[in-house]
Amino acid sequence: MVNLKTYPSAVGDGALRIGRALERSAARRGVSAAIAPAAPDLSLLARSLQIPVLAQHVDPVDDGARTGHIPPSTLRALGVAGSLVNHSENPAPLSTIRDLVSRLRVGGMTSIVCARTVAEAARIATCHPPYVAIEPPELIGGTISVSTARPGLIAESVRAVRRVAPRTVVLCGAGVQGTEDVARALALGAGGILVASAVARAASPARALAELLDGFPARWSRTR
Repeated sequence: MVNLKTYPSAVGDGALRIGRALERSAARRGVSAAIAPAAPDLSLLARSLQIPVLAQHVDPVDDGARTGHIPPSTLRALGVAGSLVNHSENPAPLSTIRDLVSRLRVGGMTSIVCARTVAEAARIATCHPPYVAIEPPELIGGTISVSTARPGLIAESVRAVRRVAPRTVVLCGAGVQGTEDVARALALGAGGILVASAVARAASPARALAELLDGFPARWSRTR
């Protein structure tokens, strides 16, 4: 899962270039992949790519007179596959997380809910989202992967989530940079990765994506 945030090199045409590079590299490796562009690029990427396109944010509201909001129904109408929820840069209370996971599920969309700690991951698991991404904020955007700096956090989060929601897949985020970081995260029980700056700010996003994808076994498509 690649989150483009709003890095200048990863909006507009830059977002589309990264999306197409991800699509090509993931297809070659047989790895399931998705991308979350900035809101203005959602429609463009959803129309242009075969891989799932997710929003970076969604609001727990119905459509209509909702200036400045992004209702789940709007995402569905654009062909968007789901949304990130509770990223540390845009956190939400558990009641809102539960509401959003439900609204997205009812709309036939997916949710990737971010968690900062093992305890938070366990609480989020009670909402039974398809994915929980463990991302300690202090490592986000850095050069040291959580799988290196805090490997226990991944393993403990996987155990905590599985006890509550066995079908929820745990993703590893924060500081993931390359092949070894990915392989280590998978060995610790993660079902995939969530990355941002390692791709969006790379001099060559295509090269960065290829290196990350090399950390996955061939034909990787973890569903549990």
